[in-house]
Amino acid sequence: MALDTKKFIYELINKGYTHICAVPCSFAKYVINEAINNAGIEYLPCASEAVACSVAAGLKMVGAKPIVIVQSSGVTNMGSCITSLLKPYGLNFAILTSWRTYKDGDSEIQHKHLATELPKLISAYGYENFILDDENLDNAISQIESANDKAIIGIIKKDSFSKVALDDRHTLDLSKYEKRSKFLNILNDFYKNSNTLFIGTTGNTAREMYSFMKDTKNFYMVGNMGGAVSIGLGASKAGREVVVCGGDAEFVMHMGGLSTAGRYKDEINLTYILFDNEANKSTGGQKTYQSHIDYIAIARACGFEVIDKTIVKQDEFSEIISKISKQGGLKFLHVKCSFDDETPRPPVEVVGVNKFE
Repeated sequence: MALDTKKFIYELINKGYTHICAVPCSFAKYVINEAINNAGIEYLPCASEAVACSVAAGLKMVGAKPIVIVQSSGVTNMGSCITSLLKPYGLNFAILTSWRTYKDGDSEIQHKHLATELPKLISAYGYENFILDDENLDNAISQIESANDKAIIGIIKKDSFSKVALDDRHTLDLSKYEKRSKFLNILNDFYKNSNTLFIGTTGNTAREMYSFMKDTKNFYMVGNMGGAVSIGLGASKAGREVVVCGGDAEFVMHMGGLSTAGRYKDEINLTYILFDNEANKSTGGQKTYQSHIDYIAIARACGFEVIDKTIVKQDEFSEIISKISKQGGLKFLHVKCSFDDETPRPPVEVVGVNKFE
């Protein structure tokens, strides 16, 4: 069974809910799609789960009625906001989180701990929890209403909602851009069998690196979204040449890593390549809604030596890589690209490593 997603959003609107503050999750992608489609409620995408909670707190304090939707790994990102803002100030609003599962041998190792410990984490925050009823819509809405005024977090199981596609007006057309795999192939050919360390950020970037960069030294960071540049900083401070392959949603999640890296710009050899496909590809393909962001200006302000234009073609990318590879320091490239076809997840034996070669 699954809840009728359109009716679910309709009933939330009837109950006065005004905003959905979310960091996308594949378990909730149909709810997010319908919220984007439906003018009766505002979808408010947030850079991190802590941001989502803080925004919802502001909304609640001025009389709006928000819901926060995140995935289970993001409940950890919410911890400081929950324990140092929501709890001491007595602020409550509906929070829903997915509950990602894990089976032995799965490469989704970022979900292994919370696959069993999520209720304990929620309890440690001082919250109760419920499993969202995916068979009875009225009861599901009642459960959410109970979380609007009490410290309760609702848990979403897989396949709890019926399928809803984004309306055409909300879909992306990136057909004018090269696929990311084309740029990854260039990196593979240029750095083949070198000692350069590549850090692949969470989601499809790391998956595609596994498929298209077979001849480079790669670290596939399946979790810890937003932490790729900080991992790269640590490795480069220890003397390694590092290239971080990041994404647009990843870029904004923990931007403190950028400013921290900038402090050591004269001591390291670190290149951050932002592959910008304007979407949360691995959690449903919704837009990141970040067209207002000047990534190059932010990187420059943080101390990066930037390529002062957005790269869209393979030949210019190849030329720039050839040039900057001979330089040290802290460098930043912004590459606009399109979606690749779905690529397989790296197997657990290449993901579950904790030492760089």
